[in-house]
Parts: sequence; structure tokens; C-alpha cells
Amino acid sequence: MSSIYIRHAQISDLDEIMKIINQAKAMLKADDSPQWQSGYPNTAILKDDIMSQQCWLLVVDGKIAGTATLIVADDPNYREITDGQWENNTEPYATIHRIAISGNFAGQHLGKIFVSNLISYSYQNGIHNFRIDTHQLNKRMQHLATSSGYVHRGKIYVDESATNHEDNARLAYELNL
Repeated sequence: MSSIYIRHAQISDLDEIMKIINQAKAMLKADDSPQWQSGYPNTAILKDDIMSQQCWLLVVDGKIAGTATLIVADDPNYREITDGQWENNTEPYATIHRIAISGNFAGQHLGKIFVSNLISYSYQNGIHNFRIDTHQLNKRMQHLATSSGYVHRGKIYVDESATNHEDNARLAYELNL
């Protein structure tokens, strides 16, 4: 059995994080998804995530297997939802963004373990409401969300400056514990 845990990312992890992000960008491109195809997320964004203690790593047997950003704050992109509604609009929520698993660890269902660990960490810190979003062509992320207990709630639109393309609609998911 492997040793698997999460930890905050450090600046010294940035090169490895960017390798994983770039692998994910290539996978999304191969899946014909426009998500992450215009320079986002980039080194500056991930560095900011690290400096603000929001970037997390999944570590398997001492090796970085994944990266994700966990934000406990109101996300302006989530204020307006169409084709549905949030179930919980009163409590604080945690959002998982920029999640990616290294291609070296593909097929091991580590995304679900990572999400579970991030939820557990947040839950222990008093957060019981979780949100996540993804492009309609990102079937992998949709599967990860629903298999982790998230429920599709509708559609949100992300800030176009973060996407640099016209298709800024995202499927929005929520989990309440």
C-alpha cells in the first residue's frame, strides 16, 4: 500500500506543479476542450496560490502526484448561476480549482482521493459547503465531481480574462455535508 497524503505547496514545488498543469493542458487539448488552452493557469497564478497557502499537493510515496487550489472565500464567478440554483447560499464554502493529477499516476483514481482529502481538511476546519466547476467538454472533471458526491446545480460564467476565449460557461457543482 502506498503512503498518500496532502500538504501545502512550497515555492520549491513550482516547477513540478507546472509540469503537472502542462500535462493536464495537453490532455484537455487532446479531449478537444478549450479549457486551459490560452495560458491559464500560468506560473504567476500558481505562485500566488502557493504564497497565499491555497495550493495543495497530493503526495504518493514521497512524489508529487497532483496539485489543486483550495479557496475558502466567496468566488465572484459563483454569484450568478443560471439553469438552476445553489442549494446553500448562506454558509461559507470551499472551492477546488486548478486540480490536476500527474500523468505518471494516471489510472489510479487519485483525483477522487485528492478531492476527498481536501474536503476532509475543510470539513475539520468548519466548512460544510463545497463548490467546483468545469467546462462542459471536460468529462473527466465532471466524472470526478459527481463520483465525489457533488451535484450539478446549473451553469456559471467565469471571468473572461481568466479564460482568454469566448466559451466561458462552466457547469457548476455543489456538495453539502
